[in-house]
Amino acid sequence: MSIQQQQKKLNIGLFGFGVVGEGLYKVLEQTPTLNAQIKKVCIKHPEKKRNAPQELFTTDPAALLQDESINVIVELIDDADAAYHIVSTALKNRKAVVSANKKLIAEHIEELIALQQQFKTPFLYESAACASIPVIRNLEEYYDNDLLHGISGIVNGSTNYILTKVFEEKISFEEALLQAQYEGFAESNPALDVEGTDAVNKLTILLAHAYGIMAQPQALVHSGIQHLHAADAVFAREKGYEIKLVAQARKLDDGKIAAFVLPQFVQKDSQLFNVRNEYNGVVIESRLADKQFFYGKGAGSFPTASAVLSDLSALRYDYKYEYKKLLYQQPGQLTNDLFLRVYISFDALFHVPHEKFERIEEWSSSDKRCHVTGIIRFARLLDTSWWKRKNTSLIVYPDAFVDKIPEKRKVEEDVFSLV
Repeated sequence: MSIQQQQKKLNIGLFGFGVVGEGLYKVLEQTPTLNAQIKKVCIKHPEKKRNAPQELFTTDPAALLQDESINVIVELIDDADAAYHIVSTALKNRKAVVSANKKLIAEHIEELIALQQQFKTPFLYESAACASIPVIRNLEEYYDNDLLHGISGIVNGSTNYILTKVFEEKISFEEALLQAQYEGFAESNPALDVEGTDAVNKLTILLAHAYGIMAQPQALVHSGIQHLHAADAVFAREKGYEIKLVAQARKLDDGKIAAFVLPQFVQKDSQLFNVRNEYNGVVIESRLADKQFFYGKGAGSFPTASAVLSDLSALRYDYKYEYKKLLYQQPGQLTNDLFLRVYISFDALFHVPHEKFERIEEWSSSDKRCHVTGIIRFARLLDTSWWKRKNTSLIVYPDAFVDKIPEKRKVEEDVFSLV
């Protein structure tokens, strides 16, 4: 049998024709060797002018989901609830699915895995994690759970773009956000980006493929860049750091996994230091290979479309995720029993309860801004009422994980007696 005969002809039903959908349409027109065509596109607003033939479009989902000639559904909408209906129906109808909807996948990954197994139909979503970076397939195929020490990465191109503009070009947060939206990097609801929701959804997906962990995004400690202050940038520059929003998972000495999304100071010797604008960067650390770095555009029309295209190409050969860490190994276990070294800045000295710290290593107070650096029990961050609020910013240090539990000291005597 020839290679051409082994390849499956892909008749695509596309949901959504926004930035990524239109990008995919253009890419497919330029890639005839893929043996794939978009047969129908389901849209929400038919009155909008689109750069494609009018007869291609419909507002009826059934025109795609019930069409037996369509064997692949590509889902590129921003409504996670509607997307779940589309994806689950397609899988039940034994249509392969490609999706970029990280919220959908993060919140329903267990049900979606069950549907894939029940109907023996592939569901691929490389573009949902880091757009153009093939991190899911690498975690799925290359890294064994027992050998994987950790993952850390800048997985949200929008926030990275905003941080670059704010801290390097000195423009306002609001102006940087508008630029990110204009360029097509930010979500239609920018809070999903700037508050860390998009990043924690992606971390949830990566945990499934890295460690076989089924977690709900809201259960993971996370924050975004919405509370960062200009004083934080000054502090970072004085120390030679950059501030990045970093998603990470790390295997601790007891074998359990710590996972969170928080702003972090990044040193010059880190591979993430020079990841700027809409680019993503992911560092994967394993026992045998040490650190490996993946770098590429994490937002935008064509970078995301390229990952969708890669999944479509894999479907020609009936590729599917095997979820080896979940189904064939002992899945990892999340833990909150660890200590982190953090920096917290705020408006007034006692706005952050000093008893939250196990040890305070540095503090500064002025009439404009205060900050405290020290070691904190990670479980205390589960209560967000004291640190995840307006005018308070928490940033993790480069050497975030503290190996040994420090002895409890009287913080009042060490520091606050001087106030």
